[in-house]
Amino acid sequence: MNATTDTPAAPAPTATGPDGRPARAIDWSEPFCSEGANCFRFGLDGTGRAYIGSTLAPGAYVSDSAESLRALIRAVKSGAADHLL
Repeated sequence: MNATTDTPAAPAPTATGPDGRPARAIDWSEPFCSEGANCFRFGLDGTGRAYIGSTLAPGAYVSDSAESLRALIRAVKSGAADHLL
């Protein structure tokens, strides 16, 4: 309750991410940049969810469990995405 008016206090605004869901605090690593300044970064939030994002679009990222993103990185390293190059 608000002490001066005896009405309920308004809830604090909640920040939202690009998908409209509540934003999470993501601890981003230093960007990894290849030729031509194509920079990507990796991050984790407080719940252990993993993120891969581009520095060109800070609010855009891929997110999944840390184990799922590890599997993706292993697959890319083994050549599963070479046909995209």
